Amino acid sequence: MSSTTLSRRRSVSRTQSNVSGWGFAAPFLLFFLVFLVWPILYGFYMSLTGKSLTGANNGLIGFSNYTEAFGDADMWHSLGNTLYFTVISTVPLVLVALVMAALLNIGLPAQWLWRLSYFAPYLLASTVVSLFFTWMYNPQLGLFNDMLSKVGLPKVAWLNDPNVAMWAIVIATLWWTVGFNFLLYLAAMQNIPAQHYEAASLDGAGTWRQFFSITLPQLAPTTVMIVLLQILASLKIFDQVYQMTAGGPAGSTRPVVQYIFETGFTGYRLGYSAAISYIFFGLILVVSIMQFVITRRRSA
Repeated sequence: MSSTTLSRRRSVSRTQSNVSGWGFAAPFLLFFLVFLVWPILYGFYMSLTGKSLTGANNGLIGFSNYTEAFGDADMWHSLGNTLYFTVISTVPLVLVALVMAALLNIGLPAQWLWRLSYFAPYLLASTVVSLFFTWMYNPQLGLFNDMLSKVGLPKVAWLNDPNVAMWAIVIATLWWTVGFNFLLYLAAMQNIPAQHYEAASLDGAGTWRQFFSITLPQLAPTTVMIVLLQILASLKIFDQVYQMTAGGPAGSTRPVVQYIFETGFTGYRLGYSAAISYIFFGLILVVSIMQFVITRRRSA
């Protein structure tokens, strides 16, 4: 058989393999283009228009929406609320998860029960959690104020005081989502070689010394990942705030996602809400790039 014939057969076989590969990938590519790429492109186009639910002024207006957004005090206030929630929620969600994982990793009895009780709230819907804590925070009938009364402390307007409402949402979010971070930490702790602890014990290192000299350093990559994932999750907060306080009192808990929603579907300004969305998208993109760079440096 001539080399020309072999070359042709290999070319035909390669073509058939490529066609088969594209055929298998086609359904995913179709969904990717229709449900991700196209919405992103169309959303950006919409942000350059004055599109409204009323049908008025759907033409292009350039970057006027972005100019207006950067001068919008309500947008900056909502973005500030989002960043504030992100800061005050990320720290406890990381530290509490670490403590929970450490306590379970030392060998508490009935570990399956502890794992279930720690992770079970994460499986609940946001509506269930919000309704549960709304009743817990009730000024007259709620469990929290009842406990405060029993120890002689004054009642707190948990969801009606601008100085307290955001912290009340953080507590609810902590109870609801800390189980996910707990599982990540527990898995990482259980992957630390036991020889490290055995050698440390032979050298006379106690439990606390082992934790700070072995466990924490070994958990550094996991901690970076959890912190960055938690920041991204907290930046996108909407459900529990909308269901528990509707952004109040006096806008003290309204996140930027809720402001985008209200601008588009209450104020009917779809183009302007799209512009705010892309400004917020830019912020999330910066955080995602930071995550990629930090992760890549640590793995290098």
